[in-house]
Amino acid sequence: MRKFRIRALFLLMILLLTLAPAAYVSAETTEEDELLAQRVADAQDDIAMRRAGHYGMVPVYGRDIADGTYDITVDSSSPYFRIVRATLTVKDGEMTARFTIGSMSYRYVYPGTKKEAEKADESLWIPFEEEDHQTTFTFPVPALNAELDCAAYSKGRRRWYSRTLVFDASSLPKEAIAFDLPDYELIEDAVKAYKVVGSDELRKQREEAAKALKPVDLEFEDGEYSIEVNMTGGSGRASISSPTLLIIREGKAYARLIWSSVYYDYMILDGAYFYNQTEDGGLSTFEIPITAIDEPIQIIADTTAMGDPVEIHYTLTFYAESVGSKGQIPQESAKMVLIIAAVIIIGGGAADWLIKRKRGS
Repeated sequence: MRKFRIRALFLLMILLLTLAPAAYVSAETTEEDELLAQRVADAQDDIAMRRAGHYGMVPVYGRDIADGTYDITVDSSSPYFRIVRATLTVKDGEMTARFTIGSMSYRYVYPGTKKEAEKADESLWIPFEEEDHQTTFTFPVPALNAELDCAAYSKGRRRWYSRTLVFDASSLPKEAIAFDLPDYELIEDAVKAYKVVGSDELRKQREEAAKALKPVDLEFEDGEYSIEVNMTGGSGRASISSPTLLIIREGKAYARLIWSSVYYDYMILDGAYFYNQTEDGGLSTFEIPITAIDEPIQIIADTTAMGDPVEIHYTLTFYAESVGSKGQIPQESAKMVLIIAAVIIIGGGAADWLIKRKRGS
């Protein structure tokens, strides 16, 4: 009887904890649950993304490379799409690459973004070839040392994800290229050093100007919430996570904005500068005051995604009626999923230990 009770309690605990994520949002499984799960997965994928290649790279085209087949190094923006080996074939100025990733997680690739892949005819999707339990694709390469869009279709999640690939020309034999390549690592180190020297005082002045801005008053207790934000402007390739984190301090409203890119280094609002708070190479993150609610706010964001820094104009609109709990933010939902998973694992282990102990006695 005691063994039965222990087993019953164990199964009940697992059942309750398994249903906890669904109960957290709704009592029933709905389309909103599925969308939330997708947003969590996308947020986790975006967080892992980084810039491929080196600063200031100049494209190298097939016309500048001798015909032949070469081993080549490929840099990927995603650790989930790591290229373990690749060969480049050049013929009459045209280039194709045959590359292998170290898993069987992807069924197709497409030379473009995930949105372009979703709209493209299936006949244009590039299928995988299996080699030693790894996945190989043959991919068109318009240029080396250039960021190339590569959408990848996940078997498990049944959806497209955007990746960026850079085929490194410096990994080819020197005699294969018609000219000498710059030392991009040396250039990148020099740029980083230049940004540091003499910039501290200017940065302090700009941060003081930021403190002079007046955030709007919102009638909420001090704390953290979520708020919907709509962004327009730019090319449309970059976006800001919405809902985003709303912070109320002494009745004043601030927003923590997470971009879909790692390349943004500062934002300008009413002449005040705000700098990227992410220091580990993750998605660019900024905290700015919300100076208007339900009205457009003009901002400028500087990006290095295209090599040289470029300031791009955007418009942000925050919506007062959308203010909700912090748990509605995708990144916070991802944390909740991890916490629940940890509880299940620990609880299951404890129950199993109790069962074994009872058996032993």
